[in-house]
Order: sequence, then structure tokens, then C-alpha cells
Amino acid sequence: MDKTKSSIQVWDSPTRLFHWSVVGLLIGLWWTASIGEMHWHQVLGYVLLDLVLCRLIWGWVGSDTARFAFFIVSPKKMLKYLFEKRKTSSTLGHNPIGGYMVVLLLSLLSLQLMSGLLATDDIFTEGPLVKYVSSTTAAWFTWLHKNNFNLILVFSSMHILAVLVHLLKGDNLITAMFTGKKERGNADYPSLKFTHTFVALGLFIVIGLVIFYFWVQPILPML
Repeated sequence: MDKTKSSIQVWDSPTRLFHWSVVGLLIGLWWTASIGEMHWHQVLGYVLLDLVLCRLIWGWVGSDTARFAFFIVSPKKMLKYLFEKRKTSSTLGHNPIGGYMVVLLLSLLSLQLMSGLLATDDIFTEGPLVKYVSSTTAAWFTWLHKNNFNLILVFSSMHILAVLVHLLKGDNLITAMFTGKKERGNADYPSLKFTHTFVALGLFIVIGLVIFYFWVQPILPML
């Protein structure tokens, strides 16, 4: 087989589903907020919370390329990669810069979800944790929830731009995130270990049931 045309499995199904589900949910969350469908906004937010919690756990127990230890490197190594001259990517999964972007975006999503749980519009809708804080604190988290979304848009745009730059260089990350595979090229990659998809499914169901029982079920009559 021609080594330059062969491919290697890089991304597992849970990681790919998380990636594209977040894209769809962010669009849905923006839309429901813009038209005032706040109860549906909450439901989509709870689904995103389930996914983010699963992704954080998957970063420790998931497949090799999904684990934080696999793609988070020291700042020194990240800078070396940034200024290194190369024609195509020689890394499996996220490169050092992409790894930092993943951590940043997950942090911003976590902050958005946390602030949403403590946000209120002072009219019809409030997060389930608002009752535990003062009105001043709730107002601050409401401000944070609205403005942090702009940061998510900025860094998501930077992420998309970086992917397009890689595409122009012949490194098709978009297709890889759909198929889970990337071209092997001339590099010799180590073998990867993949955690079974059923583990991720079990996490999603267990966490989802807890969220549903405490936070989704009470607002179902309002949908």
C-alpha cells in the first residue's frame, strides 16, 4: 500500500459527535435567546451541560487523542511548534496550538453554562441556582452570561480560521472530524488506544438523567 495515501484512525465517535453537537447547540442557543424562547433556551443549555461534563470526563478516561494529557503540552513546546517550519501537520489529533484552543473553548463553555445557571431576566426566566445568591450576584452572572458568549464567538471564529489555514496547506481537518481519519503521509505515528463508545454513551445517559430530574422536568409544562 502507498504510505502517502493510507489513512489512520484519529478521532473516536464520541469526540466527533461532541464537536458537531456543540456547533448545532450554540446556534440553537443563540436563536432561542434572540427570539425570546427562554425555556427552550434552558433545555438546550442543559443538553450542552451534559455534553461538556461528558467531554471533561472523556478528557481523562477517553481515547488517546481525546485525553488532555495527549495534547496539552508546555508553553515552551507550544511556542516551538508555532515557529517551527513545516509543510504539513506531523501530529496526531490536536496540535499544540489546537490543544490550547480546546482548553480555552471548553473553559469558556463551562463559564457560559455556570453563569447561565445563575442568570435571570427578572421577568419570566431564571437559572435554577439563582435562589441561592443575592440579586446583585445574579445580575453580575447575567451580565457575564451575555458577554462571555461574545468571547465564545471570537475564539470559535479564530478556530475556524485556523482550520481553513490548515486546509489551504493540505491538512484537511474538517473531513477528519467527520470521518475520524486523517492521511498518514510520510510520518510514522504511534498506535492509538480507543475507549469504547458505550462508555461515553453511559456517561451521557447517567449525567443526562440527573440533569433531567432536577432541572429539565420542572420546566416541561412551560414548553
